Amino acid sequence: MHMSEPLKGSLVQLENLTEKDLPVLWDLLFNEDYPEWRKWDSPYLTLQPIEYEKFYDQMLNLMKQELDKQLLIKVSDNIIGVLFYDWEHESSNSLEIGIAIYHPTYRDDQYVADALITWMDFLFYTFPIPRIGLTTWSGNERMIKIGKELGMMEEGRIRKSRLYRGKYYDSIKLGILREEYENLTIKKNNPSIMDI
Repeated sequence: MHMSEPLKGSLVQLENLTEKDLPVLWDLLFNEDYPEWRKWDSPYLTLQPIEYEKFYDQMLNLMKQELDKQLLIKVSDNIIGVLFYDWEHESSNSLEIGIAIYHPTYRDDQYVADALITWMDFLFYTFPIPRIGLTTWSGNERMIKIGKELGMMEEGRIRKSRLYRGKYYDSIKLGILREEYENLTIKKNNPSIMDI
């Protein structure tokens, strides 16, 4: 994903990942054994540590081929997280998004909502997609709440499919259709949508 200029939300700015960002991003991802952000971002999956040099080479290769599908989320030029998209089924224009906020200070609902709505605006504008999906787990109640308050509907629930610390959680599929989102765009610049 390469944009000609950053995307500006009300609170955050979304930017291309550059080579100079790689040390900071690696540090946010792998510097701690059990970072706080992992409690919410699919903690039932193992995050495999990777040496910086290998991470650097892999990311640089993706960026050169323009295969990197993520953007940095920044506040005051500091990286606070990433947004990404992935094709669930590209020939059907079925796209899923995801978000990870690494700094606890910015896990506030307003920062997450601003990043997501700015990202969805861009993706609906860029691709001829009929829908954007977001998959999370029932242990991340805040993400479910934010998604629904941004107009997403719960489209599916796979019960007891995520095991974390001896407890089963559901996998939750949220989604919003283009026409539903277009009806919400009037609210995008209305501060009340950010009163989450």
